[in-house]
Amino acid sequence: QVQVVESGGGLVQPGGSLRLSCAVSGGIFSRNMMGWYRQAPGKQRELVATITRDGSTNYADSVKGRFTISRDNAKNTAYLQMSSLKPDDTAVYCCNARSLLRDSWGQGTQVTVSS
Repeated sequence: QVQVVESGGGLVQPGGSLRLSCAVSGGIFSRNMMGWYRQAPGKQRELVATITRDGSTNYADSVKGRFTISRDNAKNTAYLQMSSLKPDDTAVYCCNARSLLRDSWGQGTQVTVSS
């Protein structure tokens, strides 16, 4: 079985920074497309960022220039570095690991941006 566990969420002030981690066990991590998604109250889930097996990245326009997705295959972990945070970034952030055989999700971690 594949397990996906996010960590690093919390309360930060506008303009602050936070780094989320996504630890994956099971499968072959290096073969996964990794992604971060978020869902705010009353809103649809949206894709935040993805990173491919070879390190190519893609970002939602709303976070481009502020967020950075990365991966460390030796640690079976993906990251989302968030900077210049805004109240609109408040959401539950979920990590996704997708391969040819699986589509696995973590339980989510809450990020709240508020003064």
